[in-house]
Amino acid sequence: MHPDKAEAHLTHGEKREFDAYAGAYESLLRDPLRDCFSSGKSGFFHQRKRDLIADRFARRSIDTRRWNYLDVGCGQGELLSLLSCSFATSTGCDPSAGMLQQAGSGHIVLQQDALRLPFEGCTFDFLTAVCVYHHVPAQDRVALTREAYRVLKPGGTLCIIEHNPLNPITRLIVARSPLDTDAHLLSHWNVRALMRDCDFDPEEMSFFMCLPEALYRRARGLEDAFQWFPLGGQYAAFGRRPLPLTSS
Repeated sequence: MHPDKAEAHLTHGEKREFDAYAGAYESLLRDPLRDCFSSGKSGFFHQRKRDLIADRFARRSIDTRRWNYLDVGCGQGELLSLLSCSFATSTGCDPSAGMLQQAGSGHIVLQQDALRLPFEGCTFDFLTAVCVYHHVPAQDRVALTREAYRVLKPGGTLCIIEHNPLNPITRLIVARSPLDTDAHLLSHWNVRALMRDCDFDPEEMSFFMCLPEALYRRARGLEDAFQWFPLGGQYAAFGRRPLPLTSS
């Protein structure tokens, strides 16, 4: 039970630590515990997130093919590439120009200020922030979440994916990663409270990354059965920007 490492990055102020990491990013992700979970060559960690997101919309019978999607702190664009076929448009932003230079084609990527998203309000239907918030100073997390609210359309969905601090292996991997020297992990309770404070309606919470890749691919239903319990290396919190009230 442990997570992948920091797929996405948001830094404070003018800091751009991940510019220096971009060229050696894959090697810096290496960790003996992480490598026992998956070699990383298959893209399993990103695929697992894609599957979780796709399953969530499928359960609700939601067709996202006309939706506009934004990945905040998109890093090198791995999740964007995997999800681009599920949305009408897929866009990413990240403070690190170095990371964005490694992003593949097929979607739009823009450099952002640390806490200001470079988009007009009510632009996107779905927004992800994957392993972003633990790089954001606690005093700035509300500002970032309000930016997510601003750029989402009414009725739009926010998905925050984070490392689960209740998982001891997660904590160990994060503590010794050179990519996470500034990390301050958030519990799922923290994220749910943050959503409420920023006027989102919190929806479901899913815990995942319980099983190593080989076992997950053979017995996916086993991990799905435990998604409501805080066992996994990571969790996904979904929230919704409310629709405006209509007068009767």
